Amino acid sequence: MKASVDEDRCRGHAVCCTVCPDVFDLGDDGYAVVRLADIPTGLEAAVRDAAAGCPERAITTEG
Repeated sequence: MKASVDEDRCRGHAVCCTVCPDVFDLGDDGYAVVRLADIPTGLEAAVRDAAAGCPERAITTEG
């Protein structure tokens, strides 16, 4: 699985960082970034939860 953050949609609410801190972090600009290129199987559910909880719907997943 892979995840990405749409930089134009993200507003830095950090919900994803709270739900899945192993994958998401805030960059120097205060907006979410994906820390892992390939999401480990054990974190896939948390990544999906983070995407579903994003108020701006800025996170997409594939795979």
